[in-house]
Amino acid sequence: MIRRTLHDGWLLTSATGTVPEHIAGRSVPALVPGSAHLDLLAAGLIPDPYLDSNETELAWAHRVGWRYTLTFDAEQAAPSEHVDLAFDGLDTVATVELNGVELGTTANMHRGYRFPVGRVLREGSNDLTVSFRPALEYAEEVRDALGARPHTNTHPYNMVRKMACSFGWDWGPDFQTAGIWKPVRLERWSTARLASVRPLVTVGEDGVGRVEVHADVERSLTEAPAALTLTAEVAGHTATATLAPDADTGVVVVEVPDARLWWPVGYGDHPLYDLAVTLAPGGDASAGSDAPAALDTAERRIGFRTVTVDTEPDEHGTPFTVTVNGRPIFVKGANWIPDDHFLTRITRDRLARRVDQAVDAHMNMLRVWGGGIYESEDFYDVCDERGVLVWQDFLLACAAYPEEEPLRSEFEAEARENVARLTSHASLALWNGGNENLWGFMDWGWQEQLGDRTWGHGYYTDLFPRIVAELDPTRFYSAGSPYSPGFAPDDVHPNAEAHGTRHEWTVWNQTDYRAYQDHVPRFCSEFGFQGPPTWTTLTDWVHDEPLTPTSPAFLLHQKAEDGNGKLDRGYSAHLHTPRTFEDWHWATQLNQARAVAFGIEHFRSWWPRTSGALVWQLNDCWPVTSWAAVDGDERPKPLWYALRRAYAPRMLTVQPRDGRLVVIAVNDTDEPWTGPLDLRRQGFGGEVLHTGNAQISVPPRSTAEVEPERLLLAPADPDREVFVAASGEVRVVHTFREDRHLAYDPEALTAVAVPVPGGYRVDVRASSFARDVSVLADRAARDAEVDDMLVDLLAGETHSFTVRTGAEIDPLSLTTAHVLRSANTPHASAKQV
Repeated sequence: MIRRTLHDGWLLTSATGTVPEHIAGRSVPALVPGSAHLDLLAAGLIPDPYLDSNETELAWAHRVGWRYTLTFDAEQAAPSEHVDLAFDGLDTVATVELNGVELGTTANMHRGYRFPVGRVLREGSNDLTVSFRPALEYAEEVRDALGARPHTNTHPYNMVRKMACSFGWDWGPDFQTAGIWKPVRLERWSTARLASVRPLVTVGEDGVGRVEVHADVERSLTEAPAALTLTAEVAGHTATATLAPDADTGVVVVEVPDARLWWPVGYGDHPLYDLAVTLAPGGDASAGSDAPAALDTAERRIGFRTVTVDTEPDEHGTPFTVTVNGRPIFVKGANWIPDDHFLTRITRDRLARRVDQAVDAHMNMLRVWGGGIYESEDFYDVCDERGVLVWQDFLLACAAYPEEEPLRSEFEAEARENVARLTSHASLALWNGGNENLWGFMDWGWQEQLGDRTWGHGYYTDLFPRIVAELDPTRFYSAGSPYSPGFAPDDVHPNAEAHGTRHEWTVWNQTDYRAYQDHVPRFCSEFGFQGPPTWTTLTDWVHDEPLTPTSPAFLLHQKAEDGNGKLDRGYSAHLHTPRTFEDWHWATQLNQARAVAFGIEHFRSWWPRTSGALVWQLNDCWPVTSWAAVDGDERPKPLWYALRRAYAPRMLTVQPRDGRLVVIAVNDTDEPWTGPLDLRRQGFGGEVLHTGNAQISVPPRSTAEVEPERLLLAPADPDREVFVAASGEVRVVHTFREDRHLAYDPEALTAVAVPVPGGYRVDVRASSFARDVSVLADRAARDAEVDDMLVDLLAGETHSFTVRTGAEIDPLSLTTAHVLRSANTPHASAKQV
């Protein structure tokens, strides 16, 4: 097999539709992999799409077709040689031509395409053309042919196999990309090639790792059929199998005694093994050094582990407990969206930084959401290496999907390709049929709109589970999220709290975040609360004068329906009304962090009845007000620090139980947590009003409940007192009223900042109780990042924040009221230092 990438020398030209005069008729260099928007941006022909209101200015591109052209030199195919033109991904509706001959058409960005070109390829110069028509126009044609189906967008994204959020989402822009978005190659081969390699990895009770390598083989039609040898090698262990002359599939099994187990982060190491697969001519597996040269090879990295999901009914309903190597796991994680709307800008290093942020926040799972993409190999590799489990959606989200052609064949093709592609990854934990589609059918008025038209039910209950059972039987399949396992949607609601997975969105859309405590889900796979991006990210991309929550560009970067209204109502029950936009920015970020942490603590307190929490969402794809913990410029928001604390291996939380408040100790480690629990009620000024002691004894991976005596939770002055429970360095501080009622001292903090290697140290002291003390470091230096945030300080306590930055700044800038914030000072004009 000889592979040659065709990435250099492409040109881009508009082909159909109306474009601005300065673009019409021009050819510009095209980056492959890439997209038309990025090529036009690089050529200086369009402004940055993310800046201010440029999204609106670039809407003309929705109905423009683009043509990519390449001239390359090649040799003609030899008489017995096959030559294929292989595209790993085309976005989306394209016609491919070589030397004026149409090779084929595409209508699915989620799969690859191969075209035999041996008879078309010329000696010397060859002309390759890929013409893209607007995906929106194609989707409208399919809609008109099959009949409209409900969806949550202005565009019929459910009628074309393209990234759903490419058409806009309630956190994402509407840039309908087009381009050659994955690698393209010429592949030359003879006799046979490996069409796919699918390792199924298991571990026996005796500790023997077993790799069952399934290979699909494409044979030459110009040569007489002959036997082939398939060889697989792992950790010095080799096995071979002979493929008969008429066989186009083969299986070879390698056993690895005493295989080291791969564990999720927080549970053990995550060792990976190299798997090498070779296809060779001949059927004699004992040929040794005289064996003929390989026809084709493939390499994968694997990890030995078992992953199941327990859905056996119990006294509470139906659990959804992820179990790795026989151990139940409390899932701590987040939902994942594409990390940039323009996908080809996402590098392996960027993915590593993002997954590292998840790990640093004590997460052990990311859910690849169904409105995005099947992620790159880099993403799954990074998760493999760091021990982060991956929940993988099939790519259907918030819509009814036709089950007729031309879509049905595309769904099957992309599912088969991606299930086979991802089987080798140890991080991949489960497959999920789609996002909120079962729920939508039940509650969003779809049934009245659909009549007797199909809506995707056959995909979730037949096609996808059949493909997973056939190609990846080592993994669990869930029909959807939310989903009540074992029940049809009209028998038990898909979002029932007692069964399977639940999405908790009443908090954001309708009620206060304290309503999280009204439900005890078995697994909460979506919940969250909005907040704006960090100050630097926001002001880099939005330049309204003045900048306000209702200024035009700011509103364009807020995609949620009544998003700002929900933000205002969200903090109004808890925090003082902000006076300025900067205060509003801090209040909404703080309330986002509080709301999500409140939900996580509630869910974790109910382990093992509740077995997981996946926050919506970890990341952003552009600068936007959203539910993300890390904004579009990769800066962690206050929410990220709240997640790190709420997902900590050991946690104390105050929770209601049977009409009373209790302290719940959560121990997500392999060691018992035992020792004294110091309890006290004290005034904001530091005076101790009542004390108590208890012992905690929490087994590994468990929780324990302590009920404080009544006087500890019976304040004489609830506006000026707190309850504190501490065990070693783990502490919870509980206030008795909402912040807007509390008698905080607005001048409680004094601070000094000094240079240290790599940045600055900010030493903060509280003369009175100060809640959620934070250093908003990016306001002092663009690259600055603080090590901690949202720290509660009791009277007399100090805390040192470390700010990492390469900039030289005035240390005093880190102690100003605009940078050093807390719940005590809702208005930045208050004196703090």
